[in-house]
Amino acid sequence: MVRIPILKLYDCLLVSIQWELDDQTALQFQEDLLHKIHETSANGVVIDITSIDFIDSFIAKVLGDVINMSKLMGAKVVITGIQPAVAITLIELGISLEDVLTALDLEKGLEKLKQELGE
Repeated sequence: MVRIPILKLYDCLLVSIQWELDDQTALQFQEDLLHKIHETSANGVVIDITSIDFIDSFIAKVLGDVINMSKLMGAKVVITGIQPAVAITLIELGISLEDVLTALDLEKGLEKLKQELGE
């Protein structure tokens, strides 16, 4: 199984998902990210999903859970690179991304996160 790399930059974590996720990889990512937040005391996470063109209900739910779990652990999350089809699917599935910061790309996502964290 392939693991999604999670990079630390200052007090933030950067994740760039470069391929379509299968259920197992998504669950492993959820676990890995939460451990990394705990391990590093990161207070922000940028998750770039530019490479994901399609999302099913399970992956959408895992993504929503990852965001909420990260928040519970004190990390703000910015999702970047949401493709039109993914946005449509998330809304159709009723996955509420209220209070979730979004940006067009990784760079803008990092800027937004720094603003949110008051840096």
